[in-house]
Amino acid sequence: MKVLDSRPAAMDTESRLVVPNTYQNEPPMLPETRRRRLRDLIAGQGYATLEELVKALHVSESTVRRDLEALDLSGAVKRTHGGAVYSGEVRGMPAFDERTHTAIAEKRAIGEATAGLIEDGDTVLLDGGTTTLEVARALLGREIHVQVVTNSLPIAQLVAASPRVDLILIGGYVYPRTGVALGPLAIAMMQGIRVRKAILGAGGIMADGVYNSNLLLVETERQMMACGQEVVIAADWTKFGRLALARLCGLGEITRLVCDARTPASQRAMLEAAGVVVHAAGLDGPAGGGGEAEAAGSAGPTRNATDERTEA
Repeated sequence: MKVLDSRPAAMDTESRLVVPNTYQNEPPMLPETRRRRLRDLIAGQGYATLEELVKALHVSESTVRRDLEALDLSGAVKRTHGGAVYSGEVRGMPAFDERTHTAIAEKRAIGEATAGLIEDGDTVLLDGGTTTLEVARALLGREIHVQVVTNSLPIAQLVAASPRVDLILIGGYVYPRTGVALGPLAIAMMQGIRVRKAILGAGGIMADGVYNSNLLLVETERQMMACGQEVVIAADWTKFGRLALARLCGLGEITRLVCDARTPASQRAMLEAAGVVVHAAGLDGPAGGGGEAEAAGSAGPTRNATDERTEA
């Protein structure tokens, strides 16, 4: 009679991945089964290194690389240098379901560029939204330790298991469409917090300022701005020239704005004229690394970036 192993899942002493005992001492798996388990392991941690995955499934590095490439092509994970980040959908929140696939390439590029602005040891505040979710996802792929303060349940769920992230979750009324904590309780909790960078999204960007579509959200975001030494807006090209319900702030109150390559040059010039440092994801150089104009000694504040967020 076969005796089932009832012991709890084992933790590899050299790895942070929890490996179920049923994964160990098994015959070789079919590729589909192995990839499903790889996806589950990455989803459970948010991010996993190649070495951890090899040890977890007891297969060769080349096998894991092929499986990660297949999962990357399917959109289940995103390959990074030395590992992979989970890129599955946030489920059960209608607003996320509706917007997750809107300008997704631009959002991922902006996420990479914005995460590139975060330094080892930074404390950052991440607003809730589909673009800031991509910032958090990209951050997991970087070999740095950070403190993340957020009012977003999806972002908290994504980063909570990472050993390189100290998570501080802001409470309050949770807006059911997006899983974001808003209102007086959230504002009161943030009044004693200071962070290096406050990273927010936008529902619209006009010449007179940044807008968003929810009055309660805007009140909460104003307190977020007050928490940050730097205020970073992450927004794709669809937000420019678009008006939303409530005005968040003037352009001059923003330190940096990370956009994508499809953002018109006239809109970037508008921001520069207001003193905003613009990082255009996908143009010429790494985030904060400068472009040809800077190399030539241009006085303009635009900085080119490599590889965003939307209203909550």
